Amino acid sequence: MFCKLAVRNVRRSMRDYTLYFLTLMFGVCVFYVFNSLESQWVMEALAVNNRNVSYTGAILRLVNVISVFVAVVLACLILYANHFMLRRRKKELGTYLLLGMTQGKVSRILFLETLCIGLLALAVGLVMGFFAAQLLSAFTASLFQVVVEEFTFVFSWKGVGKTVLYFAVIFLLVMLFNAVTISRKKLLDLLQARRHNQRLRLRSVTASAVMLAVGVALLIAAYTMLLRRGLLRVDELFWLMLAMGAAGTLLFFRSLSGFLLKLCKSNQSLYYRGLNCFILRQFNSAINTNYLSMTVVCLLLLLAIGVTACSVGVNYTVENKSDRQTPVDMTVFVEADGLTAGDLADLLQEAGFDPETCLEEYTAVRRPVLRLEGEDREVWGTMFIHIMSLSDFNSLRVLRGEGPMTLASDRYGLAVGTEPEENMDPQKDGWAEGKPLRIGDETYQADPEFCYTKALYTSSSSIDTTFILPDQVMEALRPEDVVILDFFLAGNYPKGAEEEMETLLWACYPDFCDGLAQRVGGFSMNFSTKQVEYLDTMGTKLLVLFIGLYLGVIFMVTSAAVLALQQLSQAADNLPRYQVLSRLGVEERMRDRSVYTQIFLAFFLPLSLAVVHSVVGITAANEVIVQLGKLDTVSSTVTTAVIILLVYGAYFAATCAGARRMVRGQ
Repeated sequence: MFCKLAVRNVRRSMRDYTLYFLTLMFGVCVFYVFNSLESQWVMEALAVNNRNVSYTGAILRLVNVISVFVAVVLACLILYANHFMLRRRKKELGTYLLLGMTQGKVSRILFLETLCIGLLALAVGLVMGFFAAQLLSAFTASLFQVVVEEFTFVFSWKGVGKTVLYFAVIFLLVMLFNAVTISRKKLLDLLQARRHNQRLRLRSVTASAVMLAVGVALLIAAYTMLLRRGLLRVDELFWLMLAMGAAGTLLFFRSLSGFLLKLCKSNQSLYYRGLNCFILRQFNSAINTNYLSMTVVCLLLLLAIGVTACSVGVNYTVENKSDRQTPVDMTVFVEADGLTAGDLADLLQEAGFDPETCLEEYTAVRRPVLRLEGEDREVWGTMFIHIMSLSDFNSLRVLRGEGPMTLASDRYGLAVGTEPEENMDPQKDGWAEGKPLRIGDETYQADPEFCYTKALYTSSSSIDTTFILPDQVMEALRPEDVVILDFFLAGNYPKGAEEEMETLLWACYPDFCDGLAQRVGGFSMNFSTKQVEYLDTMGTKLLVLFIGLYLGVIFMVTSAAVLALQQLSQAADNLPRYQVLSRLGVEERMRDRSVYTQIFLAFFLPLSLAVVHSVVGITAANEVIVQLGKLDTVSSTVTTAVIILLVYGAYFAATCAGARRMVRGQ
């Protein structure tokens, strides 16, 4: 009998609490998707390449850690939603007790209902997660340009086990919460639950205005500290800054309960227009009860917007940096004495990689390191500088498909290797300030038109600033002027044979090292290729993007679900009031507009303040991200806005539809 009753109750409540069930299903889906990554074919394909093992392992380990945090967030959401469901059904539960059921039997019914809900959410969520995981694998494969000969569907039993385990614990907590709640409630309280009216506590405008002013002052102070100190200084003041921001947000919403209504009442034409007086008093009453939850929702939205925007921003920044740092397909770097630039091609040929046949075009260049002494060191603020001849510089430009540059015999140019910031002119700021460069007995002046801001060769590290000098200067260098000799051999693979040449180049790596050791003894060397740098960059990109989207979507769904459940519960509680409005002759269209306005205020007040918080937070985060490369703020903003529109907007629309149906008595 209990099972039949529980199933009937679940079937009956499905329509009223569709958002609750959808949220559970979506939570299971997202949880399974990211916890099944280890078993997905794309991760196995990436792990075949030894250079990607570290990234795939880091992604899986970090997902496991974050999943614990996500489970806690979902547990709080489910407990919160379950509280509203119990509140909605207090009269029904009181009727069970009135008919002679014991509290233990009522708890058993709730236990069976929760079990049915959990099994249904798990089943549908796992099916949705199975297909979503395949889409995520295909997306990941496209990022890494992994070619799959045969696409196979993979069902991760390990992911299922983790999902079932975490959600079993969550639903056990829900069952325990239900049992404790029923045991502590009296029969009279349950039967009269809907007759209890909330007290409308009106504060003076002065008190509310003071509270609002203090809250705004705390927020401004927290914003100022964040922008001046940055995100990377985690100390006592950092936690104080967070506490000030949270307190300011709380006081902002707390002040609205007395400030907003009083302010609107002062404008009688606005207050008495349509159902505005009814709407404002209803909303004011809701803030009295829900200002704390609105604060939590605002902070969750801040995390959702900030994490999503920053992860997408890092994604675009890292990708752009990879494109800038890989102008050619391969670069061999050697630092050694007793070599010439031409020796690099001979060593590669001896190792089994002939540049003449394996490369479509290539060049070998020399880049000495000079020591600055005395006044020159003080002028430039450094002890060592890299120099390169104009001919070698132009030969590297040819590999990029660019024409040669010219330089006067008494001038020097500069290759900085990175694109300048938007507000910085490299031809005027920092280097071309009339600083002379003295080499030997000659002094050279800066050419203000010669500042190259692109990478000359492919490298995994940041490109060092290189001074470009006329050829005769390099020819006249004295051995005592040179501290270190750097050599580069850079080239491009033949079209259509990139993969084959890449494999051949790395295969000759051990023999190249042995040949170099036999010829010069001590040396430092490195192979850098576009494919390796691309894979490493995409690994970082994937790590940041996965974690950012995982947390961002969970926070967004949690925030929207909490607000949706609140508004649906309040719509059900306010049903007698809307029935009174109907009997007074208020049109259905005006009643619907009243519902929409209250839901709009509940959804978009926290979102508006969260956007303000996010603008400040993202500004501070961008100062860190910009160190990786040029920012693409437009892309991150648009992507975040689309996610907000899809997730938050969908919950808003669904809440409006559900609340309208409730107040119409359908």
